[in-house]
Amino acid sequence: MATSHHNLAPGEIPKPNTGLIWRTFWVLLGLTALEFVIAFAMPHSLFRVGIFVILTIAKAFFIVAEFMHLKGEVKVLVWSILLPMIFVAWLLIALLAEGGTIFYVK
Repeated sequence: MATSHHNLAPGEIPKPNTGLIWRTFWVLLGLTALEFVIAFAMPHSLFRVGIFVILTIAKAFFIVAEFMHLKGEVKVLVWSILLPMIFVAWLLIALLAEGGTIFYVK
């Protein structure tokens, strides 16, 4: 819980709220450790790459929500950031899929 600055005496410094920072650290550490376990435990496959992409997007979403303070924003602002990212990811997947077919055309 954040300390209200209005309850402090003049010249008093508020107590730092480091709990949120540590929680963010542990969540990101856990997701990164999970990525390392998957990297060394699973053989290289499209499924493994998909897991990496999903975990990377989850970490990026968590970082944006916590450090850019978008967790408490209105939904329109969140969607205005999320929707273009979805379309760019779709574009990249489509370009990679179609770009590979040039080698198979005779």
